[in-house]
Amino acid sequence: MSQIWELIVGVCYSLFRGDWKMSDIVNQIYLIGVRSQLVVIVTGAFTGLVLVAQTYFQFHKFGMDTMTLAVNSVAMCSELGPVLAALMVSGRVGAAMAAELGTMKVSEQIDALRTLNTHPVDYLVLPRIVATTIAMPVLVCEAIAVGILAGYFLGVYILGIDPVYSWANMVNITSVDNVITGVIKGIFFGCLISFIGCYKGLSCKNGAQGVGEATTDTVVSASIAVLMLNFFLTLILSKIFAVL
Repeated sequence: MSQIWELIVGVCYSLFRGDWKMSDIVNQIYLIGVRSQLVVIVTGAFTGLVLVAQTYFQFHKFGMDTMTLAVNSVAMCSELGPVLAALMVSGRVGAAMAAELGTMKVSEQIDALRTLNTHPVDYLVLPRIVATTIAMPVLVCEAIAVGILAGYFLGVYILGIDPVYSWANMVNITSVDNVITGVIKGIFFGCLISFIGCYKGLSCKNGAQGVGEATTDTVVSASIAVLMLNFFLTLILSKIFAVL
């Protein structure tokens, strides 16, 4: 636990001290955000397709076909879009961070940085955390947009749902609060995933076996942490938006 707090303090100190380089952050945004788009888009598209199909099959029994797209929109904006995008990023980005930093640690490259008067947090940790925190909300928005569009295509052009009433219901029921909720969750998820990946990588031991264990622990821990944090954020944000 002390190592976790030490890393948190180190990241905060490095952020305000300003010894990091913007070029490192931009490079990480490309590696984390741009190169993760495909998996996030595919995940968002098929999530929207499945959700619309299952919702339609149930709503059709009660003549509520035109509410299908509204359910898909609200669910994608506030829950499924952020969570599933975060889980995909956990598997791709979190594991990569743990493996990369773990390999550097066991090969003593991190000790070499210290001898060159370069703090590992400034050079390795902070750019990854900042880049993931910036890129994750954008990826969440992509997942939401693609999920809604894919669901609309399935519902209107394949299942035959009336497009006018479906669109009107979707616009009326989906509020700005739902979109803001998804973006806020993306920010927290991005920070959490990158922090866990960096922590596991920097604390790994036992050579190559330790790197493998750190990578596995990162995916499991980040995925569980995302699901748990999503629950608390849902409760907190719903209370805040209810007051506002």
